[in-house]
Amino acid sequence: MTTEPHRLSLRVVVPPLGTRASVECRPIVDGRDILTDVFDEGPAADPRYLLGPNAPLKNATDVPREVRLAEAGCTERCCGAVYVTVRREGQYVIWSGWRNPDTEEFDLPEFRFDVDQYAAEVHRATTDHSWEWPARTVARLLEERLREHTDWLTTWDCELYAVSAWPWEPEQIAIFLFHPGWSAIGEDRPWLQFRMTIPISGDDPADQVEHLEARLTAEDPREVAEVCGGSKEFADQLGYPRPGPRRRV
Repeated sequence: MTTEPHRLSLRVVVPPLGTRASVECRPIVDGRDILTDVFDEGPAADPRYLLGPNAPLKNATDVPREVRLAEAGCTERCCGAVYVTVRREGQYVIWSGWRNPDTEEFDLPEFRFDVDQYAAEVHRATTDHSWEWPARTVARLLEERLREHTDWLTTWDCELYAVSAWPWEPEQIAIFLFHPGWSAIGEDRPWLQFRMTIPISGDDPADQVEHLEARLTAEDPREVAEVCGGSKEFADQLGYPRPGPRRRV
C-alpha cells in the first residue's frame, strides 16, 4: 500500500512591533503546527536561521543533518530545544530522529515529504520577505552587502557576526562584530564583541543600505561601536570599557 507524502508549509509569525517577542518560522505539516503540542518553553527558530544564507532546511541530501527548530526562551541548556534530523531518500525528504535535550520522553513521528513540494515550499518561504518591517529589511540587505565586501573589516582586524533587527526595537538595527574574530572564543584567545546601534527611517530600504554601507566601510568600526562582550583583560589592554555579558543575536 502506498502512503501519501506529508505536505510541508513554513509559516513566519511576527509579533506586534514593540513587544519583546521573537519572529518565528513555524513548520506546518498537513495543516498542523507540529510544535504546538510538544514544546511550549520558547519560540520556533527565527527565519534568519532556518531560511537565510546557508539555511539548514535547504538542499537536503542523503547525508543526515540535524536542525534546531525551536529553543527555550531561557536557553537550551535550561529548558531544552527541539531538534530534527533531515535527510533525503530518493524522491522524499525525511524528518525523523526528533529530540529535546531536556527530556528523554520527547518524540514526534517521522514525516516524509515529496522532494519537489518540499523544495518549492522552502524556496517560497526563503524568497518571501513581505512580513518584514523596514528595519528588518535594512538589516537583511545590509548584511548581504557587508558579507560581499569583507576587506574593510580585515583592515581593522574585525569579523562581521550579524546585522540584527528585533520587534522590540522596531526602528533600529544592531551590527555585531568580533575582534579579532569569532574563532578566538573556541581557541581560548582574547576577543571582544562590538555592537553598533543605528536608527532606521521609513525611507526606501535600498537607499538606506547604500548610505550605511558607504558610511560603515569608511571608518574604523571599533571607534564608533560599544564593547558588549569579550575578555575583560583584553578590553583593559586596548583601553576599552570592560564588557558585560555577551548579548544573544
